[in-house]
Amino acid sequence: MSYSVSLIIPTKNRSSDLEHTLESVFGQRILPTQLIIVDQGQGDETKKRVENLFAETRFPVREKVQFCYIHNTTISGLTAARNRAMEVARGDIWLFLDDDVILEANFLEELLAVYQRYPQVTGVSGIISNYRRPSLPYRLWAFAFARGPFHDERQVVYWQADRLRVSEPIAVTKLGGGLMSFRGNAIRGRCFDENLRGVSYGEDVDFCARLGPDALLVIAPRARLVHKKSPIGRLQDHWLRGFARANHYLYHRNWEREFRNRLAFVWLNIGLGLVASLASVRRASLAPWRALRKGAHEGTMVGRPLPVTHGNEPRATTDRARFGSQL
Repeated sequence: MSYSVSLIIPTKNRSSDLEHTLESVFGQRILPTQLIIVDQGQGDETKKRVENLFAETRFPVREKVQFCYIHNTTISGLTAARNRAMEVARGDIWLFLDDDVILEANFLEELLAVYQRYPQVTGVSGIISNYRRPSLPYRLWAFAFARGPFHDERQVVYWQADRLRVSEPIAVTKLGGGLMSFRGNAIRGRCFDENLRGVSYGEDVDFCARLGPDALLVIAPRARLVHKKSPIGRLQDHWLRGFARANHYLYHRNWEREFRNRLAFVWLNIGLGLVASLASVRRASLAPWRALRKGAHEGTMVGRPLPVTHGNEPRATTDRARFGSQL
C-alpha cells in the first residue's frame, strides 16, 4: 500500500533555513503529495525565495507535489500555524517539520515503511542525528529529578542516534514536534493548543498526550535528519525559563489529576530550585532564579485554565515490548 503525505512546515523570518529544508525535501526518494507552508513573517521575501526554489527544482517534484503556501501575519505562533495547515491537509499521513532541519534522502521512505509494516501505529517520528549529548551532571540531574511523566525518553534515543541507525522502531509516549507524523484519520478534527503563543514549548507533548492511552507512538531511528536549531525566534535567556514553562504547562494541562504526578511535579520543582540556586551562586546573579520563576508562571497561566479532554496514562508495556525497545 502506498501512502499520500501532507508535509506541514510553519515558518517565520527564516527564509535561508527554510530553503535548505526544502532542498532536502525535494531530494527525497519518496516525495510528499502535498507541501503546506504557513508563513507568519512580515514581507514577501520568504514567499519569493520558496516559489523560485519550487519553480527551479527537478520536474518530478513540480509534477507530483501539490504546493500550498499560506502567508498570514495575523497567525500567532507555531500551534496556530499548524492548525491552519491541518485545515487543508489531505494526505493519508501528516508530517510536521521545523523550518530548520535537513532530511537524509530516505527520511520519508523510512517513515512510511513503519506505517506499512505496523498498521496499529498512530504516529511515527524520525530521529535527530546531531543531537548533542548533554553533560554528565545534567544527565544525572534529569535521572534523579525528572520522574513520571516528566521523564523524556526521546532524549535518550537521540543521544544514541549513531548506535541506533539500523534499529527497529522504538515505542515512546511522546514525539518531537519538529519531525513527527501521524495517520491523518487519527488526528483529523484535532488541533494544537492555540493558547500557546509565540515560542510554544511543550505543544508536541500536549498533542500526543491528548491522543489518549491507546495511541501507539514510535521513533524510527532509520528516518534521520539534522536539526540546525536556528537562533531566530527562540528564547534567549537562561534555559530554565523554557524548561519550566513547558513542564508547568504540561502538568496543569494534562497531569495534575494523578496523585503520583503531583509528587513527581513537586520533586521536579525541588530539582529546578537546586539548579537555579547553584547557577545563581556561580554567576553571582539572580538571573537563573528569575528565569525559573518567569517560566513557571508563564506555563501555569497557560496550562491551568484548560480542560483535559483525553486521558494520558503511560503507554502499556505490551506496546513497548511489541517493538523491542533498543535501550
